[in-house]
Amino acid sequence: MRVIVTRPVAQATAWVESLAAHGVDAVALPLMQICGPLDGEPIASAWQQLGTRRLVFFVSANAVEHFFAMRPADLAWPLGVRAGSTGPGTTAALRAGGLTAAQIVEPASDSAQFDSETLWQQRLQLIDWQGASVQIVRGEGGREWLADTLRENGATVDFVAAYRRTEPDWNTSARSLLAEALAAPTDHLWLFSSSESVEHLTRHLAQRDPPLALPSGARALVTHPRIASAARRAGFSSVRLVRPGLADMVASLQSSSS
Repeated sequence: MRVIVTRPVAQATAWVESLAAHGVDAVALPLMQICGPLDGEPIASAWQQLGTRRLVFFVSANAVEHFFAMRPADLAWPLGVRAGSTGPGTTAALRAGGLTAAQIVEPASDSAQFDSETLWQQRLQLIDWQGASVQIVRGEGGREWLADTLRENGATVDFVAAYRRTEPDWNTSARSLLAEALAAPTDHLWLFSSSESVEHLTRHLAQRDPPLALPSGARALVTHPRIASAARRAGFSSVRLVRPGLADMVASLQSSSS
């Protein structure tokens, strides 16, 4: 069985290498490209205002990496400002950016899932948000559940887009790998960490001439219930939910092949 890793290029390459080190046959088929914002001024302004925030929430590791890549040279993360994280990957990026564990608020490591709802339930709902200022760092567009919840509890919330998500590069290699996966669906397992990657796949299939669809027996391993729903709508016959950490991925893959 071959695992198809659909994360953006840099992350997909790292995941393929990590899975290979654990004896998993994996290959990268990035179904999303991550690009910097067209206008960097809002990021520079967000850095200037960090000291006024009670919380700066990052939706993903991509949000952290692009936000810190555009940090003005003369600015450091201000003392007393917490950085919100959706889970281990985002936290690792924050630590790589120089933040300490004490500066980061994140879901418990044994959480069933890692997202803004879990962070709110476990950590944030115990805080008095009346009059607090919160910055949410994300890509262009995205969910507003946490922002709405914080506002309902008295906070002022602003968004800043640190990156853009674009369609994948369907080059010759990507098309060849896709053809192999469609021809032998039970020999491949698609690994999704984003609903948008699922949508990019189905849109590409629909735009082919003639249009294509996922074959019976196509299987997916996903890291969140929302992604599971998207995969089922896309036509995956088997969809399995797994926690996003490497150890959980490997355990799940070993279990499915035993």
